[in-house]
Amino acid sequence: MKINKTWHESNRMPKNPTLEERIKWHIAHAENCSCRPIPDKLKAEIEKRGKAR
Repeated sequence: MKINKTWHESNRMPKNPTLEERIKWHIAHAENCSCRPIPDKLKAEIEKRGKAR
């Protein structure tokens, strides 16, 4: 899996993120970088909320 260093440098996860911030970050991350998948717990929450990509 390849990291998109430029994206990571300009899109840091907020400090002490809310669940909504984590979901938003991970969705954007999946669209811009392939270094790792969305964690299963968050993926389930995203699907539950109907925000699946």
